[in-house]
Amino acid sequence: MSKILSQLKQHQSKLANCKLCDDMQGPPVYGLACVSKVMLVGQAPGFKEIEAHKPFAWTAGKTLFNWFSQINLEENYFRNQVYMSAICRCFPGKIQNGVKLKTGDRVPSSKEIDNCSQWLDFEIKLLKPELIIPVGKLAINRFITCKKLTDVVGKQHKITYNNHNSDLIPLPHPSGASTWPRTEPGKTLLSKSLKLIQSHPSTQELTHFT
Repeated sequence: MSKILSQLKQHQSKLANCKLCDDMQGPPVYGLACVSKVMLVGQAPGFKEIEAHKPFAWTAGKTLFNWFSQINLEENYFRNQVYMSAICRCFPGKIQNGVKLKTGDRVPSSKEIDNCSQWLDFEIKLLKPELIIPVGKLAINRFITCKKLTDVVGKQHKITYNNHNSDLIPLPHPSGASTWPRTEPGKTLLSKSLKLIQSHPSTQELTHFT
């Protein structure tokens, strides 16, 4: 395990200096280096995450960790026991096609997602997670096709990603702008996903000593 942790820290040192995307605003954000069989994959950090230099550090994070607290995974424990990754590690900004967005952040381009995929791919290859929790449609679509959240949330999926087999339990994005997790059927489907995460063997190992 110490060898894997050392490799993960070396990986994060390289990631910290990534400047592949001209329109992305850094520095790159990543979670604590921890060897875990559970991996959370977000979409992209906001400007508050860039300032705090940790994933889900602001309003959406409060909502996300409130969800996890319902299944006895408190924030500090989660951050230390679950590896937190993302599709893109830098802030996309709020300028889309030369126009400042009134709400939300710019959606990363396919080139930016491809540029950043090397970091996620390495993390999955190194850690070999048994459970991947993608948060939001951008993250979910990296692993399975997600046209509608109702088709994928509330279910456990078997996937093969870069020759690695894993279980996938998707969550909606905890953005305050989205009513999906707070209205039906999203509210019920979110609850089902959380219960699936709670009962997954990899999560049970995390919570065994809490």
